[in-house]
Amino acid sequence: MATHAIPATQPVPPSWRDLGKSASDLLLKDYPIHGTSLEVKTSSYPTTFKVAGTRDAKSAAIAGDIEGKYVDFKNGITFTQAWTTTNLLRTQVELENQIAKGLKLDLATALNPAKAQKSAIVTAIYKQPSLHTRATVDLFKGPTFTSDVVLGRDGALVGAEATYDVLAGAITRYAGAIGYSAPDYAVTLHGLGNLSTFSASYYHKVSKDVEAGAKAVYDTKSTTGNVALEVGSKVYLDNTAAVKVKVNNAGILAASYTQALRPGVKATFGLALDTQRLNDATAGAAAHKVGASFVFNS
Repeated sequence: MATHAIPATQPVPPSWRDLGKSASDLLLKDYPIHGTSLEVKTSSYPTTFKVAGTRDAKSAAIAGDIEGKYVDFKNGITFTQAWTTTNLLRTQVELENQIAKGLKLDLATALNPAKAQKSAIVTAIYKQPSLHTRATVDLFKGPTFTSDVVLGRDGALVGAEATYDVLAGAITRYAGAIGYSAPDYAVTLHGLGNLSTFSASYYHKVSKDVEAGAKAVYDTKSTTGNVALEVGSKVYLDNTAAVKVKVNNAGILAASYTQALRPGVKATFGLALDTQRLNDATAGAAAHKVGASFVFNS
């Protein structure tokens, strides 16, 4: 008697913005080299409050915001509101899996009363096995309509994005990407800026304690014609501590150390050095940067 294997269900691929995310997170996150930041988050179901602030090391300017989030899991509704030190009021309402399974509707608005500035963006996201698509309308800018789609099968990924200006009656921006994602590694190639800039990223989980990644960017409009290259690695020292190091072809070497001091409390310290100006006594803060980040969750 012949038997037929039941094909495994394809997973939902990442969104357009998350293509190459593993490499980007490895090279960009947890490097607090531009100042000192503090984030305090408290949760009491179904409400979460967050206060965050950053002091810029160069200008000494302090920027911050206070945010409240309410989640109604039963009805699939999330309501978020934030107020920043620049007097910007942000509001976001999300509705998920209510009209149709896999469909999420999102309304994000921003208002600055002092400057009479406002924005409203409506987004629809639809996710199914092998498909992740999004359509966004910026009501006050253009208006413009942006759509992106990512198709995935057996780890292979193909994505595209385009923006259409309604008043101009033309596509003003387009981009594409291809990639492959496996449990231990991922590679992604982007063509951005109307295919004028190309980037390739690679991420590899070498072991449970070591991650490595690299990213190369080539801008066809650059006068130098050079490729910007950056490589980095993350090493977990134990369950509470990790070290990250990265370097680029401009000679900037950055390192960070993250330590979980206790459950819900994390501290990160970062350092960036211009290795081409190590002996320049006048370089100072213009070439070398230090910073720290503290996060409290309760």
